[in-house]
Amino acid sequence: MHDWLSWSLLNYLLEWVIRIVMLVVVTNRRRGSPMAWLLVIFFLPVPGLVLYLLIGENRLPRRRAGRHARLLSELSLIRRRLEGHPAVVHPELPTDQMPFVTLAERLGYMPIVGGNEIALMTETDQVIDRLVADIDAAGRHVHLLYYIFSNDRTGRKIAEALARAVARGVKCRVLVDAVGSRPMLKRLARRMIEDGIELHPALPVSLFRRSFARLDLRNHRKLAVIDGRVGYTGSQNIVNADYGHKDLAWHDMSVRITGPAVLELQAVFVGDWYFETDEILTSDDVFPDPPMLGPVAVQTLPSGPDYPTENYQRMVVAALHAARRHVIITSPYFVPDDAFLQALEVAVLRGVEVEIILPRRCDQVLVGAASRAYYEDLLRLGVKLHLYDDGLLHAKTMSVDDSVALIGSSNFDIRSFELNFEISLLFYGPDVTAYLRELQNGYIKRSGLLTPEVWSQRGRLGRVLGNIAKLLGPLL
Repeated sequence: MHDWLSWSLLNYLLEWVIRIVMLVVVTNRRRGSPMAWLLVIFFLPVPGLVLYLLIGENRLPRRRAGRHARLLSELSLIRRRLEGHPAVVHPELPTDQMPFVTLAERLGYMPIVGGNEIALMTETDQVIDRLVADIDAAGRHVHLLYYIFSNDRTGRKIAEALARAVARGVKCRVLVDAVGSRPMLKRLARRMIEDGIELHPALPVSLFRRSFARLDLRNHRKLAVIDGRVGYTGSQNIVNADYGHKDLAWHDMSVRITGPAVLELQAVFVGDWYFETDEILTSDDVFPDPPMLGPVAVQTLPSGPDYPTENYQRMVVAALHAARRHVIITSPYFVPDDAFLQALEVAVLRGVEVEIILPRRCDQVLVGAASRAYYEDLLRLGVKLHLYDDGLLHAKTMSVDDSVALIGSSNFDIRSFELNFEISLLFYGPDVTAYLRELQNGYIKRSGLLTPEVWSQRGRLGRVLGNIAKLLGPLL
């Protein structure tokens, strides 16, 4: 009996020590979700502490920060070489668009460049077939970086194209996220390496070799660069459209781009390649002189925890504050922070029509529940909320008036804002914005408008589960 009381007292004291110490630690966080963590630690002190040690801190180690500074220095040499090139045009834009350009450049260190051609693609097979054709036409190198590279029909099709390229003497470098592409790394990767493809996992997870302060920081980017002249990015992974759910096909949006902006995508790949391999690729072969090919002005915005602020979050909040007439957003996962919700509210109060398109069914149970917990807030603010019925809408896009279009890999959720390494493209001008809005309106036609009356009729259990998931949303 005495031993039991001693252990109970010790456990009681330990739990309160954890609560008090972590109150100081967590509230000192510069970024993140301290209230959510305090809630977990208060109710479950020991498990909460263990969880926090594993995934609570998104600060990068000094070694990674130092390497990031070195990389920026190396890339600045390339930037200076290209700034004076006649094909790298810094287009004149209307005055209302220049604040976007300045903000994006200060957030992601990438300038606006003109002279590009783009194609927006929404069909998985179309994107894969076009990418295979570009790989088959490659003469020097192919660089791929994907969160999910699957060991399925699509993944094997790309792997075979890479093998053919290697046989022609083309250098093929592939980065895949260690978690998102885990099944592929166990099987298909071995064959790809045997074929001569340089392949590395990004952000490998190991309790005994932690290069990051938390285990769940992921490289969520999707991009491809061929010969420094053709680039792809967007929301689509190297995976079948019915990934994970035979009855829930994914609907993505990808951008194929040619012109000077491809070199900005190349710079993002070069950075991630350096962090995983210690090799900096800065030759003229990797960064060739860019051609002028079209009228589109583009700016690349990389984001992630190695930047001093939440780049993507700052950009979309600023876009909402700058909007004057109409904003449309698409995202598969929607777990906003307070600043983003306030920006939505202010936009609506200023008379801006704000429409958000989300999938009616979500492939992530907890994230889907957390997203639905915000529906009442969105409807109360006056946002038009469309629920997509034709599968899982996985496109991550934003159009602002007739001025700016944003397409990339980043969701409109706290994880993408704070934790994941992401990439987005900003397009300036009415033509590209109208191009994107036409596709967004196509999504709306395949969606149902959710009304406050309908949403108020949901069951009590759904309300409770949604509110619980909403509390945990910052940790998802």
